[in-house]
Amino acid sequence: VLAELIEKFVSHLSESRTDCYFSMGSYKAMDADVKKENLSSVQKLGVEMTVRYGKYLNLLKEDAENGLCFVLMNCEEFLKQQQRTVVSSLCCLQEQSAGYDWFASSIFLIMSGDKEKTLTFLQRFSRLLVSAFLWLPRLHLSMHLPVTTLEYGIHPVYFCSAHHVEMLLKAELPLVCSAFHMSGFTPCQICLQWITQCFWNYMDWSEICHYIAICIFLGPDYQIYMCISVFRHLQQDILKHTEA
Repeated sequence: VLAELIEKFVSHLSESRTDCYFSMGSYKAMDADVKKENLSSVQKLGVEMTVRYGKYLNLLKEDAENGLCFVLMNCEEFLKQQQRTVVSSLCCLQEQSAGYDWFASSIFLIMSGDKEKTLTFLQRFSRLLVSAFLWLPRLHLSMHLPVTTLEYGIHPVYFCSAHHVEMLLKAELPLVCSAFHMSGFTPCQICLQWITQCFWNYMDWSEICHYIAICIFLGPDYQIYMCISVFRHLQQDILKHTEA
């Protein structure tokens, strides 16, 4: 039901000029016979984890690995069309891909391992503003960002969403905010980890689905509210650890 709902919603918005923030360009999917060997070691590990998790949730069949490789390779090629070359000594800017694509993997699971549906959805979704915040590889080396922003190698999610989380945390949860300052960590670092991984390994699958759906339906600012609500939920544990 969720797959059908987000599919129809994104399809409807992607056909409206006023709702499209990015141009989609033209892209045809590569041959379905994409070999796993073409992926980096990090991606291969991510594929294994995703397939194992998908089978545990009874969402994927035996041949799911090839389907996920197909989606990841095509996403990489599709996003490369909208990347620019940046000369930098930063390691993160010398790689064409931005690590493992947790968002694409999440959509693949939501679509029950249907590679064509997943790829079509992601291509349409890439036109919407919310894709910049939910799908982090979307803006890796992107031509949609100013060159100065690219050269710093800092993703907009860090200085937009995560920054606003810190601002809200001061007002809403001052004790949690103080605990972070005392620890030498910033809430920004934790939030970026959560968001990059689509909350995998932090929340249950149903909650991950709710996070993705809420941000798609209600807007990217709900990413910030979600992080604040998680900090509120963890407040007692955070304070307890600070005291200890």
